Amino acid sequence: MKRLSTGLADLDLILGGGLERGSTVVFTGPPGSGKTILAQQMCFACATVEHKAVYYTTLSEPHSKLVEHLREFAFFDPQALGAKVEYVHLGDMLRNHASDDLRPFVDEVVRKAVDEEPALLVIDSTKMLRDFSSSHALRTALYDLTSRVAHSGAVLLLLGEYTAEETQTRADFTLADAIVHLSYQSREPVDRRTLRVAKMRGSIHLNGAHTAQISSDGFQVYPRVEALRPEEVPSKGARVPTGIAGLDPLMGGGIPDSDATLVLGPSGVGKTIGCLNFIAEGLARGERCLYLTFQDTSDQLIATAGNFGWDFAAARRSDQLMIAHVPVGELELDVLAAVVRHRLTDGSTTRVVIDSLAEMAATARETERFPAYLRSILGVVRASSASLWVTSATNTFGPIGEPLAGLMYLFHNVIQLRYIEHCAELGRAINVIKMRSSRHDQAMHICHITDHGVTIGNALEQVTGMLGGTPLRDCLYTSSPNDPQQ
Repeated sequence: MKRLSTGLADLDLILGGGLERGSTVVFTGPPGSGKTILAQQMCFACATVEHKAVYYTTLSEPHSKLVEHLREFAFFDPQALGAKVEYVHLGDMLRNHASDDLRPFVDEVVRKAVDEEPALLVIDSTKMLRDFSSSHALRTALYDLTSRVAHSGAVLLLLGEYTAEETQTRADFTLADAIVHLSYQSREPVDRRTLRVAKMRGSIHLNGAHTAQISSDGFQVYPRVEALRPEEVPSKGARVPTGIAGLDPLMGGGIPDSDATLVLGPSGVGKTIGCLNFIAEGLARGERCLYLTFQDTSDQLIATAGNFGWDFAAARRSDQLMIAHVPVGELELDVLAAVVRHRLTDGSTTRVVIDSLAEMAATARETERFPAYLRSILGVVRASSASLWVTSATNTFGPIGEPLAGLMYLFHNVIQLRYIEHCAELGRAINVIKMRSSRHDQAMHICHITDHGVTIGNALEQVTGMLGGTPLRDCLYTSSPNDPQQ
């Protein structure tokens, strides 16, 4: 089935490959949801000199105003106006004909479709047409329009600010081959837009509400990661070195390739430095890496890495390393998943860090969705054969609690970093809580932050509070010649 691309790869993915030629598609949503911007962006993306896009307006804003509002968007090309993208105003035609007579309107659109063979025809808005006709006349006109345009091969796109009730009864929807709902939700600290495909004849589309955003680049949609079904890729059986001195022997030589590893620990204990160790090891081996951060900016991470002798700036310039900083106030789960998915598309990225999961879960404002989302994002990373290293914060004092509300079972490996009382001093300790289908060291080991990052020392033999009921204490601790510098 030959399809017309919308010009947005992720929207094409949601639609099952684009829009079927000759189909009628309805975009509906409240003011501000992005219907007009998306429709015009599609016009500039798919139009050519041979097969242009025609944008009809009924009683919406004048063309001069529409075009002026487009100048701030990157997709707008003033040279395409007329030659590739044509704006036609139907207001006078509708006003100057008898009530209930929509035939001139239908004939005009059909003539354009047949004579000029455009790729896309847009009518903004069809809801306005009911002001010029009865329901019966409108239904008849739309049936005539959609059936005749279908033979031309053009995609007919109808826009309207319809309510949920109207989508169940109006003629626009019963005749449509596809219905796409756009929504706008006011919330703090950032409002949210979504896109949902309610109907798609003859095509398998991605279900659910997909996050949408409007920026200077135009309308962008991010597929809901739970709707994707990545194929499971079996492990090759190799071990991935962590880059943390002394940790790999505790994990049977490193973490199994394509595993998801969770590192738990309170603020300041060294989780982020451990992430830098993991990335630095990959860069030293010539691997491509992705680092997702919600607190530290890219410059801050690069500066911190530089303190340990790792040149992350050079790696980023060469595209060996991508650092994606997403401020927690702007965090959208689907946007984050899209960053990961696009970076992993070609299979060259082998290490992914998310720092940290607790921040992501707390600020995403989608608590009920989060377990399914987390399972899906882990599946996307594993399907690419990349290894995932994730941090999550626990309580600094007292019982560590369950920061992920019972979701630790989704991870193949879990490592715990904790503070420990060495008599009158405060130190750090580490232990491997679990490794799925792999042997690992059961002991708790002393842990230090040195000039080489996180470093693991000897096992602690006299420790109380290991299960988290009380603070870790080791009053018999003495340094060993085998330990790194305290």
